[in-house]
Amino acid sequence: MHEVVTRHEKNFQIILAVVMVLIMIITVYPVWYSVINSLNDAQSIDRFGYSLLWMRKFSFSSWYAVLRDNQILRALGITTARTVIVTVLQTIITAMFAYGFSRPNLTGRKWYTTLGFISMYLNGGIIAYFILFVQLHIYNTFWVYILPFLFGGFYNVIIYNANFKAIPESLFESAKLDGASEYQIFFKIVVPLSKPVVSALGIFTAVAMWNDYTQTLYYTQNAKLQTLSYYALTLTKSSQAASQLGNSMNTAAANTVGAAMQKSADFRTIELATMVLAALPLIIVYPFAQKFFEKGVLLGSVKG
Repeated sequence: MHEVVTRHEKNFQIILAVVMVLIMIITVYPVWYSVINSLNDAQSIDRFGYSLLWMRKFSFSSWYAVLRDNQILRALGITTARTVIVTVLQTIITAMFAYGFSRPNLTGRKWYTTLGFISMYLNGGIIAYFILFVQLHIYNTFWVYILPFLFGGFYNVIIYNANFKAIPESLFESAKLDGASEYQIFFKIVVPLSKPVVSALGIFTAVAMWNDYTQTLYYTQNAKLQTLSYYALTLTKSSQAASQLGNSMNTAAANTVGAAMQKSADFRTIELATMVLAALPLIIVYPFAQKFFEKGVLLGSVKG
């Protein structure tokens, strides 16, 4: 019987490995496809079509056009600033709220809980947010990227709360006997003991902010406030805009090398280069942050 079970286990492991490899290929291949074709010569694409595994003729012209375009670089700066500011502030504010919510002596806990659960399922919608942002005078300003996201939502509070309640109460009592304030307890005891959860939810926030384009779509009109994701969307939706980006380098090129490079770039390869540029920071950061996902979220969800 033991040998039969072992054989079944081995077969299961083989099937599982094959399935995981297939999933990995399906997940990674679109990124690889975009990268090799963004580095492919546009004339080669016109003649033979897109490459499937490797570029036919290497050309950096599309990336040259993208990295020389001020609007894309401005969008990259807006996205980076928004992601960093919101991630830091939202993580701190939400964690502080959750810490207060986790304390047994909190007054009005049932009221906060009811209000929090309602906010998880109901919201005012786009029109209500639009009116609110106009009244707050943040519509079509950079603040529309920051202020609405300072609080991470009650779902994050639940995860933080479960983790904070798992911290032994004796630590809080000892700290208070030593004269520590609530802020000192939070930053010197709670946060260090909750690094996996704080890091995981912080990463989730950063990914959401980096990929978000709806805030730009609904609540801004100024082209200088476009995020990189929204700009990449406009390129994929508008071949004319991408073509104009490629043609604009003809006047900007100051030497024959730049002009020759630009002639081989067209809107299709520029679209791919822009999409890769938008995804590249997350691709680079994810391997270093992956260890926090399972450990952090499971720790915050199970304890308590």
